[in-house]
Amino acid sequence: MNELAPEEQIAKDYAACMDSVNLINSEKPERTTDEEWAATVERNKEHLRIMLAKEIWTTEDLTPLQQAVGE
Repeated sequence: MNELAPEEQIAKDYAACMDSVNLINSEKPERTTDEEWAATVERNKEHLRIMLAKEIWTTEDLTPLQQAVGE
């Protein structure tokens, strides 16, 4: 298995978190039901809650993550 250096893993994790932030802050796709959209948003918020609880962060701006989950 090809492991990333710690700083590369943090950058990858942060990028994934920002993908969740961007999804949460976007509009519901036209072909998605309200129920599907609510479930998608909640899954992404849970992802952010899990990631915010990790003690991996160094100088990353966690404000967008916290705002996306309402903290």
